[in-house]
Amino acid sequence: MTILGIDTSASPVSAALLKDGKLIGEFYLNIRTTHSQTLMPIISSLLQTTGTSVEDIDVFAVNAGPGSFTGVRIGTASVKGMAMPLDKPCAMVSTLEAMAYSMPYRNAVICAVMDARCSQVYNALFRINDGTVERITQDRAMSIDDLAKELSEYKETVYLTGDGAELCAAFFLDKLSDVVLTPVNIRYQHAYGTAAAAEKMAAENKLCSADRLMPIYLRIPQAERERNARLEKQKEEKRKI
Repeated sequence: MTILGIDTSASPVSAALLKDGKLIGEFYLNIRTTHSQTLMPIISSLLQTTGTSVEDIDVFAVNAGPGSFTGVRIGTASVKGMAMPLDKPCAMVSTLEAMAYSMPYRNAVICAVMDARCSQVYNALFRINDGTVERITQDRAMSIDDLAKELSEYKETVYLTGDGAELCAAFFLDKLSDVVLTPVNIRYQHAYGTAAAAEKMAAENKLCSADRLMPIYLRIPQAERERNARLEKQKEEKRKI
């Protein structure tokens, strides 16, 4: 089975090809360019250099969220555009879970975090047992303080990873001796993790059709939050009249 995984959930952008469990190619950029400009050229180059046609791909996988609202929309739209004409299945992968699949540990507790702004992070905890990833928590949006309190209860080493890892480290790493930063070369989300998570989803019959693929939001977009705040303010002003 050949799986194309892509990630556009944050500043980095990447695409990876997994064939029968083996990584045969991955392209990764972290230069803060617009994903709408870089993603398709990256995918095209990956397919060309690995001698793979888009028709050879059995599963199209994408980190559907959480993450940048614009980023996950670009990723999911791109996958829908490739998979739908071919009637190929898709994997709607949690960005946080994909991070755990990128960790080269046999046994570990992984704390995946993404910067959600306003002193909050998107977070999920995972345990790796003999190389198998198991969820400890669901994906959630929470304050950095609350995450620190939760991690303080662990009596084993917890590996902090993701684009929010350094932000969390600045807040609480000096206070939590059992929490460590993962090395920078594996800290950010990679499409390899997306493809690896999708491989397990395929084995568990958790794939979906392209028309059902959609972004996963743990919070409503900022524009919608601001709109709701304006509407609430208008209602409050009317009540005062």
